[in-house]
Amino acid sequence: MTGRVALITGSSRGIGRAIAERMAEAGASVVISSRKADACEQVAAGIRARGGKAIAHAASIADKAALQGLVDRALEEWGRIDVLVCNAAVNPYFGPLLEITDEAFDKIMASNVRSNVWLCGMVIPHMAERRDGSVIVVSSIAGFKGNTHLGAYGISKAADMQLIRNLAVEWGPANVRVNAIAPSIIRTDFARKLWEDPQTYEKAVRSYPLRRIGEPDEIAGPAIFLASKAGSFVTGHVLTVDGGVTIGGGD
Repeated sequence: MTGRVALITGSSRGIGRAIAERMAEAGASVVISSRKADACEQVAAGIRARGGKAIAHAASIADKAALQGLVDRALEEWGRIDVLVCNAAVNPYFGPLLEITDEAFDKIMASNVRSNVWLCGMVIPHMAERRDGSVIVVSSIAGFKGNTHLGAYGISKAADMQLIRNLAVEWGPANVRVNAIAPSIIRTDFARKLWEDPQTYEKAVRSYPLRRIGEPDEIAGPAIFLASKAGSFVTGHVLTVDGGVTIGGGD
């Protein structure tokens, strides 16, 4: 990824951080972004200390003006954005779908879907002018399956899958590729309740052929594939990275 510029949302921790750090190691100049400026700068400073190129810019995915400021900063700093990774997402509700409040449902859909539409609208036209670019949306296997506690989140992630298909069709003629990654449970703060307790963890991994959950770095590799020339003929695709859980397994 030498010479490429990658903007990654939600990159101060977890999957986003792993993607940013590995892309920087692969030669990309990366833009670290999340809501907290100090956390962003800490990650960017670590990348620079290891010889990589990184800047930090805090922005909330719920704030369209803030996202435009993030994109503008990247363009001012490096003059281009070759890779956009829409990783940041929220899930303020855990429970039966029909009991969710309007406020929580709207927040999930706005943060997990609308913000990605905003960012793509801000970035893809610049990619199209150069006839080169890769967009990656971090979705989830929750978008494939029904779930008794993550219904609204799953709806948002299924919407992201359709978003990338539509954008891939619309912008493919300009050589802009748009794909998604659908992870299963990954060892991040976002899913801490599902892996921190040994009994809960043991129950969860029974259905995984690999008998374990994933690590953030295991999403970074697929992201680099989709962002680089290695994935130059892949678009409109949802790459499932889930330890085999969606195809069955377990006792």
